[in-house]
Amino acid sequence: MSFPTTLPSLPLREAIVDAVYRFVLSFDTADLALFESAFYPDAVFELKDKVMNGIPAIRAGCYDNVSKLDTTHFVTNVRVNLPDSSETKASVTASALAQHYRTGQGNEPGATRLTSGSLYFVEVEKDDGSDGLWKIRRFKMKIVWTEGDWGVLTGE
Repeated sequence: MSFPTTLPSLPLREAIVDAVYRFVLSFDTADLALFESAFYPDAVFELKDKVMNGIPAIRAGCYDNVSKLDTTHFVTNVRVNLPDSSETKASVTASALAQHYRTGQGNEPGATRLTSGSLYFVEVEKDDGSDGLWKIRRFKMKIVWTEGDWGVLTGE
């Protein structure tokens, strides 16, 4: 399944938040193009004590594992800070709930899972290139709680 990376006529704040939505939806649909459209090539992604620099590192350290799983990610409590002096840089904060099951086991009763609640802190910028998309420059995920088996993510 593939989704468009650009959506026409989004209001400014929705266009800003769309970078985060493209990122999380790419996991749930295993859509690499959508994933890559959410980031600048030199983006930084922080998860716990791990810092990933650049799309290849973020893909290897995060996307490649999670996109193979049966997942759903929900983003809520989204706030956008767009300073009056800038129409090209913003920050986004949000709460997220993510559910992870091993590949093909999401609909099995009693299947082992990992569910997490996180806070997102995201710096985005408008790409002045041809697509004009807002993209993630820096993404920090603070996992607040988890329930279940971390082996779901690690393949154990």
